Amino acid sequence: MIGDVAQLAGVSNQTVSRVLNDHPNVRSDTRDRVLDAIRQLNYRPNLMARGLVRQRSHLIGVVSFDTVLFGPASTLVGIGRASRDHGYGVTIVTPESSDRSSIADAMATIAGQAVAGVVMVFPSRAASATALVSLPEGVPLVAVEADEDIVTSVHIDQAAGARMAVEHLLYLGHETVWHVSGPRDRLDAQARVDGWRATLEAAGRVAPPVIAGDWSAESGYQAGLELAERPGVSAVFAANDHMALGLLRAFHERGIRVPEEVSVIGFDDIPEAGYFIPPLTTVRPDHEEVGRRAVASLVSLVDGQGAADPAAHEWVMPTLIRRTSTATPPR
Repeated sequence: MIGDVAQLAGVSNQTVSRVLNDHPNVRSDTRDRVLDAIRQLNYRPNLMARGLVRQRSHLIGVVSFDTVLFGPASTLVGIGRASRDHGYGVTIVTPESSDRSSIADAMATIAGQAVAGVVMVFPSRAASATALVSLPEGVPLVAVEADEDIVTSVHIDQAAGARMAVEHLLYLGHETVWHVSGPRDRLDAQARVDGWRATLEAAGRVAPPVIAGDWSAESGYQAGLELAERPGVSAVFAANDHMALGLLRAFHERGIRVPEEVSVIGFDDIPEAGYFIPPLTTVRPDHEEVGRRAVASLVSLVDGQGAADPAAHEWVMPTLIRRTSTATPPR
């Protein structure tokens, strides 16, 4: 309690409150005593109460889909950690579906909590557009993976990650690379398709037909069964590691050895990727860094220190993780 801090520091409750709210009219030695008492008591101030004192909430609202998927879940971890570092609490709302009314309801719920600002994790065009028009005017907003040019946003460079995957396989000597994509309405999935196709075209290679998946291992498994029946397939880029896992299972069942006969590469570098059989070569996007940068951008907007361009786009580069699921093609 604030009274315990005041008693230990030998000051009034009002003085503790001034220290917590960075009031300038506090002597440095008094401030040090209060901060030392806070540390000794492991005191955690009520962030909502501080917001009321400052006439501004210390709560960041997050609206996100697919929170059980690795990418969005990892982004939320980064948002949570960065929010704590900046002295903010976090409230998360997940729309029941991607339809217009569910998204509008979610944005209204967030706005009703008097948040200082909102981070929107909506990697689909329709969802992000609906969310933007549903948020009350004047509420600072940062989007993750949105393609709108009217809002500050932070992105994984999905196309660059796809290029890394394809260039790695071409360097090994494969003539072309097949692709198992994510859902067609997802911005991140489409960016990976675009990066895959552009890299093949730049190398003068023919891009095979895209095989559509849905992020699940089951869809990767079905894609693997289809590819096992096609002659000449020597390399496959799966748009995420879960679909790559399904591919590995399908190839194993069909007696196709990885990587001796077919190389497989994924995207995400989930914690289990190094324990697949064989360990999976994959692209590692730093989802947590995206969450951290989104919060940093939002706090700057809330404090009035944001960039002159309110629709600034920030990009986070992925890295290629080489393991043993890729090799030179069979002779």
